Amino acid sequence: MSQTELKEEERVAFALRSLYRSYGYLPYKMNKFEAYDLYAFNKDFLVGDGVITFNDTDGKLLALKPDVTLSIIKNTTDESEKKVYYHENVYRISGETKQFKEIPQIGLERIGEVDAYVVYETITLALKSLLAISKDVALDISHLGVLSAVLDEVGAGDAFNKKARRLIADKNAHELKNLCAEYNVADDKVQMLIAVARAYGKPEKVLPVLQSFGLSKQGQSALADLQVVCTLLQNSEYADKINLDFSAQNDMKYYNGFVFKGFVAGVCEGVLSGGQYDKLMERMGRKSGAIGFAVYLDLLEHLKKNDSEYDLDALVLYDDKTPVQDLIATVQGAVERGEKVSAQKTLGKVRAKRVIDLTGGKTV
Repeated sequence: MSQTELKEEERVAFALRSLYRSYGYLPYKMNKFEAYDLYAFNKDFLVGDGVITFNDTDGKLLALKPDVTLSIIKNTTDESEKKVYYHENVYRISGETKQFKEIPQIGLERIGEVDAYVVYETITLALKSLLAISKDVALDISHLGVLSAVLDEVGAGDAFNKKARRLIADKNAHELKNLCAEYNVADDKVQMLIAVARAYGKPEKVLPVLQSFGLSKQGQSALADLQVVCTLLQNSEYADKINLDFSAQNDMKYYNGFVFKGFVAGVCEGVLSGGQYDKLMERMGRKSGAIGFAVYLDLLEHLKKNDSEYDLDALVLYDDKTPVQDLIATVQGAVERGEKVSAQKTLGKVRAKRVIDLTGGKTV
């Protein structure tokens, strides 16, 4: 079967598996279910609250996996460097139907030291993954170390930080100002937070704003890491596809450093999400760093289809008067020319570039 005959989801998965293998990532296969305790202990890490559970024959509570990353960490117990990719289904509550749904996703995880090159390669593979879906894509990048340093500079406490992060994620500058007033935040700190909430665009536009904040030593270190990776990306062929955007966030209990979200034209939500999750590794008793991302293949069904697309190259109409040998020869000829063809007695609802009418004993 050629790639042109595959469904969009299958075509993308085929291309991405080949891409990840070319960068040294090995396939990883896992069970459909894990012990429920794994997800209960890390429920904040999951996308959504619902987990499908059932009792094993020995009474142990199991769960259909709602996440792949947790399973990979749990089942790769040694500390050697690992580069794996997966193509798995997870089971979550759909944001549209509010019912459980089997969601196909493909992604990769890199476990080990996360340096500037590893971040650059991972983000590059994220961009290549998006471009396998569409030519019109964007990847939004942020750094939780920088965001954490800004919030520490404000110094209004954990409750404030949690609310402020949510408002920055929503780009809600108005409510962010109201929150600052509630906590008596100084005017200069308010302006800094508003600047972060509104920060969006190419690195050369956003980085000078961040550098003007006068952050702590730790914040300056995070900003320097962001600068290095941005410079590498700006010198690549993907410079026009990336933006800095601090609305791209993940839970700081699990993630640190770089986080990113990917978008394609025609889909109203991110089809790719990833980041650096050293804190999750530590929480699970691991000493390694880690970074990875997932592509949500189910969202590809939302891609707008071109109305001019055809289901078939040729539709062969026949009836009881059509000589069977003529029908066979016509269909076989189309197949040998590399066309998609179907022989039918009625037009039905398929869209064909041309119709070959062999009814009533007609010949081509």
